[in-house]
Order: sequence, then structure tokens, then C-alpha cells
Amino acid sequence: MWNFDATSSVLLVVDMQRDFVEEGRPMEVPMARKRIPQMRQLVDGARAADVPVIFTQHVLYDAFDVSPLETSNNPRLLTEGMRAGSDGIEIVDGLDSRPTDHYVQKHRYDAFYNTNLELLLNTVRGYRQVDTLVIAGTLTEVCCESTARSAFMRDFKVAFAGESTGALSETAQAATLDAISKYFGRVMDNAEILQGLTDGAR
Repeated sequence: MWNFDATSSVLLVVDMQRDFVEEGRPMEVPMARKRIPQMRQLVDGARAADVPVIFTQHVLYDAFDVSPLETSNNPRLLTEGMRAGSDGIEIVDGLDSRPTDHYVQKHRYDAFYNTNLELLLNTVRGYRQVDTLVIAGTLTEVCCESTARSAFMRDFKVAFAGESTGALSETAQAATLDAISKYFGRVMDNAEILQGLTDGAR
């Protein structure tokens, strides 16, 4: 089993947007809202250790259907949710996102697909200095898991934050954590990740 090394890591916070998190929003995920304090711990820990923080934003358009298979599964998304230019794509206030953080807009569950994420990972700490993604955010069983699998296929180590990801159900959360831990990475709790970040900052 590989060791977690903060000096070659980034924190990837997936889709913690107002339309996914806030009460009454189109894609509300109560577990993600409940776990904002744990995610904030990781964001603060990463900053303290000079580990880059990357936020993804799932974005849809009014002018045309940029994700037709996604909207065929959830027709509500044809007219509302995560609209470009709306407050719904903004990162929730509780995570203290800053202009100095990095942002990746995506149109598929997998944050690598047709985005600049891999380019960012290969340069943000110097040329190919990043080999580990700490993944937090929502939905655990959709965008977080899709991105974790895609990272693994690209030979990135995956540190999946079990306490700082939010699913639509406890069953879905458990299923993803089981699959990740068996095949695609390490499921780590906040204490383990924060200890790794602290060790890396020394």
C-alpha cells in the first residue's frame, strides 16, 4: 500500500456548489451539507500545508443541452440546476473558496473528461510533481467516484476522504467507499489526511 505524501498531493473538492448543497436547491444533497465542517477541515489543513486546493464546478447551459445523457436520466436538469452564470454554480460559503484556489468547470461526472484538470495537476506544483489526489465533495457515488476511478486509470494515487464526501444515501456512501478501498485507492478519514498534511508541512 502506498503512503500518503502531502508534498506531492492536491486537494480536489468536487461540486460543492450551492445547487448541490443548499436546502431546497434543485440537486440538494443533505449529507454534503452536513459534512461541510469536515470538508472545511481539509481545506484549512491543505492551505496550512501549502497543498493546492482545486474546486470543480458542474455547469449546464440554457442555450443548449451540453450533457444530453445526464438530462435524459434527470429531465429536471433541462430547465434548472447548475446554470452557467447563476449563483447555483458558486462554491458554498462554508468552504471559504478563494481567488487563489483553482477551479475546473466540467460537464460530465468525471472531472478529467474534457477539462483542464490533468494539465493543472501536471503543472500546479511543478512539472509532474503531483501524484496524489485527496478527493472530497459530492456526490460520493457519482462525480467523486467517477473522478476517483479516472484518476486511478491515469496512475494518480487516490486518497478518498470518507468523512468528507456526501452521497444521497448511507447505502450509496458505503458502496462507493467499499469499491474505492478494494480497487481504486485508499479511503482515509480526516484525522489520517490531516496528519499526513501536517507531516508534509514540517
